[in-house]
Amino acid sequence: MKEFRVIQQRERCIGCGACQEAAPGRWAMSAKDGKSILIGGKEKRGYHQVTIDETELEENLAAARNCPVLIIRILQSVARDP
Repeated sequence: MKEFRVIQQRERCIGCGACQEAAPGRWAMSAKDGKSILIGGKEKRGYHQVTIDETELEENLAAARNCPVLIIRILQSVARDP
């Protein structure tokens, strides 16, 4: 099964909730600052990232498309040789 990376630049989030509406299993809104939270994501150099598989791809692509500030990207992970 193919894997994909969801990458979010959280500090630029405007808190509209479009991502949560498209993919509620992967996105939530913070009660603290009103910005979106990438569920299961880890922060790395200012970006929050998580790996997903094909079962979550379509709804997360919709989250990326619906984001008015374009801070969500989906990249296909490259398989590495052992």
